Amino acid sequence: MVRTVGLPKNEDQALVDELRGLIDAARANVAQAVNSALTLLYWRVGQRIRSQVLKDARAEYGQQIVATVSRQLVPAYGQGFGEQNLRRM
Repeated sequence: MVRTVGLPKNEDQALVDELRGLIDAARANVAQAVNSALTLLYWRVGQRIRSQVLKDARAEYGQQIVATVSRQLVPAYGQGFGEQNLRRM
């Protein structure tokens, strides 16, 4: 461990422990914020497709629309927006 110049060993450890706590808390907050944002995004995507494109019906053309939208989204945003995932949203 690298010692902080001028601090006694126990204070040095206390500082490092406090900094670790701050870093861990910040990482946990970031993870929670990302999870919340993704959950909201997926819900909004699914809601938009269901209510405004499919008109709350499971029409045969709906399958084609989801497949088409997926083919356009996957190159830009990855497999998370594949057809199967869009259907889950």
